[in-house]
Amino acid sequence: MAGGMGGGWAKRGTGVPLAQRVRADQPAQQQAQHEPVGPDCPARHCWVSGSVDAEGVKRPGLLLEWRQVRGRWEGRVTYVARLRPFEANGGWLVVEEWLPAELLTPL
Repeated sequence: MAGGMGGGWAKRGTGVPLAQRVRADQPAQQQAQHEPVGPDCPARHCWVSGSVDAEGVKRPGLLLEWRQVRGRWEGRVTYVARLRPFEANGGWLVVEEWLPAELLTPL
């Protein structure tokens, strides 16, 4: 799975697989020590802006994969959003959707 985006991840078009990317503010070996999913797992934690509940707050999410549509990157993410606020559990439901890369930032 290749892909890229700005905002803290590799720049567009670098061709570096998501699993091999490292944060610029940490050495590669230090990053690997804090990576519980392992090098082969493509899933990464992220912040999701513009969630479907439109509450205006960033939601923690799980980035599952990238795709490029008409020259722009999108990420498939899962996160929770308050879609039924009058239910007993507060209305929190799991959402999975493709979002523009601009709405995703590293956690």
